[in-house]
Amino acid sequence: MNLLAVTSETWITVGIVAGIFAGSALLIGILILVVGKVFKVNVDEKITRILDNLAGANCGGCGCSGCSGFAQKLAEGGAVLSDCHVTSPEKKAEIAKLLGIELKDEEPTVAIVHCNGGAEHCADKFEYVGNPTCAACNALLNGNKACSYACLGCGDCKAVCPENAISVEGRLAKIDPDRCVSCGACITACPKGIIGMIPVSAPVYIACSSQCKGKEVMNACSVGCIACGICVKSCPHGAITMKGNLPEIDYSKCTGCLTCVNKCPRKTIVSRKIVAEETPAEAVNE
Repeated sequence: MNLLAVTSETWITVGIVAGIFAGSALLIGILILVVGKVFKVNVDEKITRILDNLAGANCGGCGCSGCSGFAQKLAEGGAVLSDCHVTSPEKKAEIAKLLGIELKDEEPTVAIVHCNGGAEHCADKFEYVGNPTCAACNALLNGNKACSYACLGCGDCKAVCPENAISVEGRLAKIDPDRCVSCGACITACPKGIIGMIPVSAPVYIACSSQCKGKEVMNACSVGCIACGICVKSCPHGAITMKGNLPEIDYSKCTGCLTCVNKCPRKTIVSRKIVAEETPAEAVNE
């Protein structure tokens, strides 16, 4: 056999194989480019610029899974800037320019727990043994508290707070207003929906979320609102109205006179100033 002929045939075969591979690679490359152009996701420049100005906390307090989702909703008109509590006023002003809207003046807010039951004032209807989270406890017969609106005290809110502003004492969540940045993560985490936002300047708040009638509340909690309406009648400024079985405070009218705090027979309306100033020693003396 002619060795030269064999070598030539081998090189021809190698060349054909190499050509096939090169052609396949070129074809795949072209297909990738075509598919990329056909299925390209156009990122709205407005969304990108909004996202650049958001705080980037991804706390979920706005109701979205993260800042990117919130930016998209803003761009589409499905959300308002006031839904975000952590972006600075300066950055919000930039976003307002991008959206072509007027930025309304907003008073800073602080998160508050609308419950004061805890282990001391609100009884248990059964002993809960299981996954130590509020979500898991709430999934079992609406929680183990006698009041179905009560704080379960497992600390789901504490676990998600980025500022360590929440503690759980006596199976009751408490928020440090000096640390709270009003991101709203705790509101999203609470399965009972009893954490809300009030103005930083608010002198009082309603420490109850129950919509039950008086007798049922009295059987479950010693500090729950019984919807007696005394606070409404006593407020000299007309700042309180009843909404269902709970009072609602109009903070634009509230002067902090504390008449409602003093008149409430259940101590359901709480003075933020007194709570802030109260020391453990004073609490024991009372």
